[in-house]
Amino acid sequence: MNPDISIITVTYNAAQTLPPTLDSIAAQTFRNFELLVIDGLSTDGTQRLAELFQKQHDDLQMTLVSKRDDGIYDAMNTGLMLAKGRYIVYLNAGDRLHASDTLATVAQQMKKGENNRFPAVIYGETDIVDADGKFLRHRRLQAPERLNWQSFKEGMLVCHQSFYALREIAPQYTTRFRYSSDFDWCVRVMLAAEEMGLALCNTHAILTDYLSEGQTTAHHKESLRERFQIMCHHYGRWTTCRQHAWFAIRQILKK
Repeated sequence: MNPDISIITVTYNAAQTLPPTLDSIAAQTFRNFELLVIDGLSTDGTQRLAELFQKQHDDLQMTLVSKRDDGIYDAMNTGLMLAKGRYIVYLNAGDRLHASDTLATVAQQMKKGENNRFPAVIYGETDIVDADGKFLRHRRLQAPERLNWQSFKEGMLVCHQSFYALREIAPQYTTRFRYSSDFDWCVRVMLAAEEMGLALCNTHAILTDYLSEGQTTAHHKESLRERFQIMCHHYGRWTTCRQHAWFAIRQILKK
């Protein structure tokens, strides 16, 4: 029987940040999931650490792949192609499932609704934590009560790690973007949901503890430039420029 959820974790030299991620996965009370660790030929012991975890938790469905890739989104595509779960979620090294019942909370929403179809997306909130897992703040952008592809005009209102997508409609990532292809991917998932008349379900729960210093944070300006291009593609240049003018005003008003 295929699992309900595929958790995909992409790593490269993540020996310092991977353990808390794996621990949060192992602690889940809901067990019908698989874990796919896609490693880009790390040289710091990441692969050995993942192998040891796999041996210690042989009750988990886990696949470890170690091969050279062309960047994080190429590795994410590898995970997507291997996944067997009804839903997929990406959990980066350093990020954690918020609580031991997080997957159970998500699984509660996995029920057929209108047209006897499963929801396209199950989503929730995100907290920001430091390297020790200590709470820093709630994520500034909050998940809307009702989410659709137009929602991301206001920014990425749902964190990628708190966005569980129905695998059958999940597209491949666009690899020409280095830092913001997850934004584009989420929009395309939601576009497919609208075209197919599928629901998007809000868990009203915190699903992820997000490590504050991720790749997007470290390359903030490059990420914003890419996101501008993506928004122009999906929403049009005029709408995107208008929204960015509002973003700038909003930042000034906060000071």
